[in-house]
Amino acid sequence: MAFPALFVSHGAPSAALDDDAYTRALGGWARGRPRPRAVVVVSAHAEAFGPVRVNAASEPALIYDFYGFPAPLYDLRYPAPGAPDLAREIAGTLLEAGLEPVVDAQRGWDHGVWVPLRLLYPAADVPVVALSLPVPRRPEALLAMGRVLAPLRERGVLLLGSGGIVHNLHRLRMDDGAVPTEPWAAAFGAWVDERLDDRDVEGLVAYAARAPHADLAAPTSEHFDPLFFVVGARDGRDRVESVYQGFRYGSLSLRSFALAAQ
Repeated sequence: MAFPALFVSHGAPSAALDDDAYTRALGGWARGRPRPRAVVVVSAHAEAFGPVRVNAASEPALIYDFYGFPAPLYDLRYPAPGAPDLAREIAGTLLEAGLEPVVDAQRGWDHGVWVPLRLLYPAADVPVVALSLPVPRRPEALLAMGRVLAPLRERGVLLLGSGGIVHNLHRLRMDDGAVPTEPWAAAFGAWVDERLDDRDVEGLVAYAARAPHADLAAPTSEHFDPLFFVVGARDGRDRVESVYQGFRYGSLSLRSFALAAQ
């Protein structure tokens, strides 16, 4: 059976230090199935001009691409290995599909890569290949990336999109205690869930024009776009398997789900 494809709304970098319902849900999901042979991840924080960059470093460094968080966060490590052979294979597959990749052995892993992976596989024993979000890009290109790499799922590879369904830092409410979810954020999230359940890829591609409050929920596309990589890898047997549903700070979505055969 094919390994699931997974979308994680990675929230704030401080999730790497948290022990809460969200972090436990991600860890529990990973523990509930066999360890993957490798992870191939598209992160919202790995935008790069030009074609897709395929990270082929054997020991990628961590990038602490955030500011003003607790000091212990900057001391965290995640020494999982890279997978240079798999990276070169992926680059060849993307090239055959006309996506013109570039093999990159220099870039490290941004927090959209290593924070969710620490929650999923804390032993850091699963090899990882990171792919960039090309600039410029269209959803169709990310759907194609997922589609051509979907056969890796049959070999036990986890295809992971790391971003956020609703992500607008200017609208967060950093109050102490519980903050009610903003109605506009909940409406957009529910719309996306409906499109996923209905396999409405066309609707998802047109989210900016069709979804309620898309201008607030996704004012820029980089956190939403990894969703298309995961949706592109979906096959006819896959159903949506909820991993976590909820918001933080009023509108920061932590919605995470797998596409898995059931």
